[in-house]
Amino acid sequence: MAQTKAQRSQAAKKAAATRKRNQAKAGAKGARGSARGAATNATKLAKSAAGTAKSAAGSAKKRAGAATSKAKATAKKKAKKR
Repeated sequence: MAQTKAQRSQAAKKAAATRKRNQAKAGAKGARGSARGAATNATKLAKSAAGTAKSAAGSAKKRAGAATSKAKATAKKKAKKR
């Protein structure tokens, strides 16, 4: 069926509006994805830092325990000598 010039113009305007809407929707979706990715990265970084801190605290505790044990052993030896 043949279209009139006005019908073609109207269809072109409608298509342009649809493309504009779809492009805006895609941009918003990309922004949401970027925000979600940034949040995920921040969460992973925080978890990693927490794990590192926990590990460091454990190591410090072990060193402190070893130093205490060594001091006790030295004191015992000195007591035996007397």
